Formats: sequence, C-alpha cells, structure tokens
Amino acid sequence: MSDTEMPRPTRRRVLTVGSALAVGSAVWAPGTAAAAPTAAGAAAPGKASPGAGDKTVAWTARRSANGWPVLADAPSHRVEGAGGLAVRLAAGDAATVLLYVVRRYCYEVEMLEARDLSGHTSDTGVRADMESNRLSGTALTIKEVYYPLGAPAGNGMSDAQVTVVEDILADCGGVVAWGGESSPLKQSHFQIDVPPHDSRLRKLVATINGWEERPGRGAGTVDAFRPARISRARKARNAR
Repeated sequence: MSDTEMPRPTRRRVLTVGSALAVGSAVWAPGTAAAAPTAAGAAAPGKASPGAGDKTVAWTARRSANGWPVLADAPSHRVEGAGGLAVRLAAGDAATVLLYVVRRYCYEVEMLEARDLSGHTSDTGVRADMESNRLSGTALTIKEVYYPLGAPAGNGMSDAQVTVVEDILADCGGVVAWGGESSPLKQSHFQIDVPPHDSRLRKLVATINGWEERPGRGAGTVDAFRPARISRARKARNAR
C-alpha cells in the first residue's frame, strides 16, 4: 500500500479521548518513578547494573539481553505510511514486528520525524540491560528525548497514549516488551522480548503479514479505544 493510500495519523483522537476514558473505561495509571541508581561499583562485563539510570557501562557480551546476537550493522527499513521515515533494525521477523509498533504509533499517537526514532546502534554504552537490545537491532526508541531512562511516569505519556501502547502490546501477544513497564522506566523503549526462532515470534509475523494483505485490518485501521479492545488490553497487561 502506498503512502498516499494510508490513513492520516489520528493524534487528534488520542488527545481528545480523556473524557471518554474517564467514563466507563478503566485506564492503567503508570507506576511510580524508576528505582534509584544502585550504589557505585563496577558492573559485570556485558551487563548494566540493575536500576542504573546515570551510570553507563560497556556491553561486551556477544548477545544482547534478550538473547539476540549483537550486530556490527543493521539494514535501514522504511516505515510504510510515514513518508520518508526509516529505522535500522535486524532483518527479518524482528523488523516486521517493530515496524508494526512504529506504524501504529504514527497513526494513533503522532506522526514521527527522523530525529524521533532510533533503532540499531553500535554504541556499546548502556545504562540498563534493556538498552543493549538496540545493539542487536531488536529494540528501538520513540521520542527518547521526551521519555528518557528513569523519568517518572507522571511526567511521561498521557493516559490516552498509554492506552494505545497497551493495545499494541496486546496485539503483539508477549513478543514485544515496553520500557514503560520496566525498572528502570523508559517509556520510549520497545523491544523484541523473545529469543530468535521463537514460535510466538513466527506466529505474530504471520498474523501481521495477514493483516497487511487484507484491507481494513492491521495498522492504520485500529480503534484502540473501543471498550472491547480496552478490556482485552487490560487482561493482557495483568497477565504480563
């Protein structure tokens, strides 16, 4: 499907659903601020200190925290329906899933610019284990300047934005993890949360590809604020 055929982003809807959410829909209130940084001390090679928010260590392991091999480089992938937006990710299934996440964000929260989106990096400095997953091209950040590591949830995404993210996570069935549910908190962070060749990953990719082939399904067609979807997302969140 071409860019011109894709639906326009629905950020206006996201920013105006507050009253609807307040009446008849329970929306998760993000948790408390991230844990304080651990006491000073050398972290084990290839592993960041749990809860670290201001201490950078070098990730030296051959695999990132989610079990994927660290890559020297990763190909650039165009985000369909988002103009010239592109992001570097591990080729194959990981890219398919993470690009679905980005497309949903663009359509339902706000359209992103190049500076808002970051994927694979060769910079081995990490402040939390989850950041190592960008080294394998299996994680990305969206608007990291706005939602940095360790920032209190109360200063981050709105309830409406969190509703969209939780709906995306529910679609992904445990294959994708969000830094907004991690410690330390990082609402800009999304990662593949299963190892390579996991059957859940293959199943999700098949589902996403099926949506892409059928009009009216998948990214660009979802209403995350339907009561049934909010209920489904809440159940999925409670199961995580």
